[in-house]
Amino acid sequence: MWIVELLIVLFFIWLGARLGSIGIGFAGGFGVLVLALVFGIKPGSIPVDVILIIMSVIAAIAAMQVAGGLDFMVQLAEKVLRSNPKYITFIAPVVTYSMTMFAGTGLTAFSTLPVIAEVAKETGVRPSRPLAIATVASQIAITASPISAAVIFFASELEKVKVSYVQLLMISVPSTFLAVMLAAVVTNFLGKELKDDPVYQERLANGLVSKSSGTRQREIKPGAKISVLIFLLGLIGVVFYATAISGNVGLIKDPVLPRDHAIMTIMLSVATLIALVCKINTNDVLNAATFKSGMSACVCVLGVAWLGTTFVSAHIEEINVFAGSLLEAKPWLLAVVLFFAAMLLYSQAATTRALMPAALALGISPVAAIASFGAVGSLFVLPTYPTLLAAVEFDDTGSTRIGKYVFDHPFLIPGTVSITLSVVIGFMIAPMVL
Repeated sequence: MWIVELLIVLFFIWLGARLGSIGIGFAGGFGVLVLALVFGIKPGSIPVDVILIIMSVIAAIAAMQVAGGLDFMVQLAEKVLRSNPKYITFIAPVVTYSMTMFAGTGLTAFSTLPVIAEVAKETGVRPSRPLAIATVASQIAITASPISAAVIFFASELEKVKVSYVQLLMISVPSTFLAVMLAAVVTNFLGKELKDDPVYQERLANGLVSKSSGTRQREIKPGAKISVLIFLLGLIGVVFYATAISGNVGLIKDPVLPRDHAIMTIMLSVATLIALVCKINTNDVLNAATFKSGMSACVCVLGVAWLGTTFVSAHIEEINVFAGSLLEAKPWLLAVVLFFAAMLLYSQAATTRALMPAALALGISPVAAIASFGAVGSLFVLPTYPTLLAAVEFDDTGSTRIGKYVFDHPFLIPGTVSITLSVVIGFMIAPMVL
């Protein structure tokens, strides 16, 4: 019967992928209803903690966007990207990785993708190269962000096995960043040179390739820099507090605020300070692009993570029998499981919430769990994720295109190489840290 129920889970994930965007959350909730009413399965725990963390972080980011902070960050990013345009394939992932790590969401990549495409085109570099690795970097960097929902939740689970928040970051940050930069080397040789690409030549002949507009002049609001500073101080506050209450550090005994509550209160405080100091209209926050995308992510996590935990909690014994001994003998297989799960669940946080507690319960070592953590960034496999579609849309040269067979797109190789290297490097670093 559990195989039938698994097929039901996969069907609703597929249905959600067909609906797209927030639809995967809709379908996930529908799946929980079917499992409960048709198969009599008790619904699993609702991922309230993950959802509230995403909401609070997105609220702060949206406030910063309304204050002009994101425009200011994009302006800085454009200066960096244009400083050495020939090395755009290597600079672009550093920019998107850093912005995602800072903001705790890959949504920040949206604002840099058109700049990356334009700089690459100006220099004669095939735009698909920097766009692909930059998009992948923004997804994998979630596992290295101190304020991402995936990291905060995973850290709380690792505390139960005596691994601190700091130790998690000491492994996830270097392993993912080094992996992305090594993957950039591989990406730099993918595809024909732009001048030799027949699709580009055809589009150029038909006048479908726009001329470069050079450096874009953005009007930076008066409170933009201050909003970024306030957000940065909030980020530092989260890191220091989460470090201080970690079991291995123990600077604060019996903390009044648990880690989850701390990040939520600090981020909401950041939003408040930005609203007061930068004098923004808080009604505008509700219409900010980051706020809308973030709330969509909350619904997605609610649906798919709830669906996943419902199935896993109902069949933990069967999963233990089937996978326990296999994962104990070959712990790296956890990365494979996370890779394919994230590909379907469309969320690093949802995948972490649905599978990591079960993996640790099966006896997976903290070393293997943390080393495999980067695999939850495999949102690039199906070419339907918003940042992937945006990268395709912004590249009018046609070099960043989706083929006839779904998986033949320029993001697959850079992404798979990045995650593979992240896991390998993670297994090398983790034993030295833990």
